[in-house]
Order: sequence, then structure tokens, then C-alpha cells
Amino acid sequence: MVPDGSVKDQEASSSSSPPAAAIARAARPPRPVSFKTKRIVWHPLKHRRFRVGATKTMVEASSSAQAVRGARDQAVRGAREVGEATTAAAAMGSPKEDEKGHICGGWKSEDGSLYCGYSSLRGRRASMEDFYDMRSSKMGAKNINLFGVFDGHGGSCAAEYLKEHLFENLLKHPSFITDTKTAISESYTKTDSDFLDAETNIHREDGSTASTAIFVGNHLYVANVGDSRAVISKAGKAIALSDDHKPDRSDERERIENAGGVVTFSGTWRVGGVLAMSRAFGDRLLKPFVVAEPEIQGTRNR
Repeated sequence: MVPDGSVKDQEASSSSSPPAAAIARAARPPRPVSFKTKRIVWHPLKHRRFRVGATKTMVEASSSAQAVRGARDQAVRGAREVGEATTAAAAMGSPKEDEKGHICGGWKSEDGSLYCGYSSLRGRRASMEDFYDMRSSKMGAKNINLFGVFDGHGGSCAAEYLKEHLFENLLKHPSFITDTKTAISESYTKTDSDFLDAETNIHREDGSTASTAIFVGNHLYVANVGDSRAVISKAGKAIALSDDHKPDRSDERERIENAGGVVTFSGTWRVGGVLAMSRAFGDRLLKPFVVAEPEIQGTRNR
């Protein structure tokens, strides 16, 4: 038997000093922070590397998200000669820019028969990689109006080149009026070839889509290269005038594989494990699998 007083003294003594296990834990050095590493995957045709499991949010270009560089000069530019055609554009007021770099404005043809508006906002890129172009011309009795959105990737060079040269080459084509679809197709592939010849740095990854609307008199031609989109509104209904050029399209995949390329899945379907679209201007290291041949839809504008 232990006296009551002794038991109380022992309990008080044990509660006033920490247990031995707690003392041992406190004496341990802090554990180093561990970082999970992600495996780097390379593909024989790949000129970029990506991390497995990483995701990238891509915003598709549309008529409401267009490039800004050169917008002010293009909107207020007067007549300029392009081959046998004279372009004439009149601005509906100067473009306005807010504190976030958002630029918007309007445009109308010289005869006042056609109006359009544009809006441009750079996303998370360090610099703007997208451009647009608007031109109004006259060839004989035909009024010509051209609109284009060029969504760049891997840099801004390809999209900027399209802004400066694509419609210029098209207007110079000898069959532009008599065989517009052939002129569009040949002018687009020529512009792609010219860009690759002009770009001296063979390791550049610049590429660009092109979504264009071309009015020849009362005929509308929509030519698309890449995954930018064109939509028309009729009787309040949205009607697609272009199909995205994606590697998972059966016809696109067959074309790529017949040319000796491969289509792989890395979060999404990609040409050579790299590019998530099957047609584009530029992208030198993915030629001839990624082509700039446009798909063209035509309609009569009533």
C-alpha cells in the first residue's frame, strides 16, 4: 500500500515534466521539403517538350478576340495600291484602349455599304501574338472586301507576316475574280512558302491560323486554316462556316499519316506530339504534315 500523499506527489511530478517521446520528437531536425518531379517526354518529331500531366488552357481565336498590333494604322489608312486594285478604308472613329490594354473600334468600307467592329485583348502571353486585317478594294465593277483573323502560336512572326502579305498576294492573283476559290488556295500556300523562305531562323516555332471572310461583289467566301472559327447569323441562328482542323479528324489524321507523320495523344491529340491543330501557316519543323491548304465555303449574299 502506498500512502495517498505519495500517490499525489507522483502524479504531480509526472504532469510537470514532458514525456520522453515528446522530448525525442522535439530534438529531431525538421524534415526536408520533398518535391514531386514530373517526367519529361520527348518525341522524335517534337521540337518542344512538355510535362506529363501538365495542362495548358488555350483560348480559341474568334472575331471578338483579335490581334492589336497595327490596328490604329490599318484603321485610318487611306487608299493604297495592291496590284491592279486600290484598297480604301475609312475609320468609324479611332480605336479606344483601356487601362488593361483592351482595344476596340469600328470600320466601314469607303462606299459605306459594309460595317464591322473589332475587339482585341492580350491574354497571359508576354506579348500579343495575334493580328487582324481589313481591306476594301474595287476591281472593275466588283467591290472587294476582305477580313482576316490570324491567331499566332510559338511567337508573333507568322501572324504578323499574314497581316502584311496574305491579302496582298490574293489581290495580285490573276484569277482572283474569274476563279476565286483557286486564287485563294494558291495564294494561301504561296504565302506559307514565302514566310518559311523569309524566316532565316530555321529553329523558330512560329505558326498561325487564318480565318478569313472575302466578299467579291455579293459572293462571300470563307477560307479557314487551323482552329479559328467563322460563324454567320441568319434569322437569329448561328451557322458555322468553318470546321476546325484538328488531328483527331479522321480525314486529317489519314492525310498526316499518309505523308509520314504521326498523331499522338498527350492530353489532347497532337501532330508529332506537339501541335494541337493539323493545319497552320509556319510551323517549319512539322512540314509537310501541317499544311496551309485552306478549306473554303462559298455563299451568295442576298
